[in-house]
Amino acid sequence: MARTVREVMTENPVTLKAETPLVEAARKMRDDDIGDVLVLKDGKLCGIVTDRDITIRATAEGKDPNAVRLGDVCSQDLVTIAADHPISEAVNLMRTHALRRLPVVDGGQPVGIVSLGDLAVERDPKSVLASISAADPNA
Repeated sequence: MARTVREVMTENPVTLKAETPLVEAARKMRDDDIGDVLVLKDGKLCGIVTDRDITIRATAEGKDPNAVRLGDVCSQDLVTIAADHPISEAVNLMRTHALRRLPVVDGGQPVGIVSLGDLAVERDPKSVLASISAADPNA
């Protein structure tokens, strides 16, 4: 069984600059079959945008996805974890802060991301969430 965050995280998370138009993030999520993009400002992690953020904070508000920038809709009060920390710490952070995704950083730079699905596959591989997370993506 894995012990550190590094062993369960998805490496090389997709990052985009805060000034990137929202439509580019949506296309990146579609093309890479992912549900989030980490947002950088001045080369440092400053936020996260999820597919749900796009829907709730932009589309539902009638905002133009070509005009809205990631920095305008991203969650900025980030909780992060280092890759060498124990998985139990990631679980506790995600539980305490009701997070579905937890950015993994090294020296302020994003190196990975841990999702609920990653933890389910590791901790309870026979669970429904683990089965869904491990399945091939839908086209």
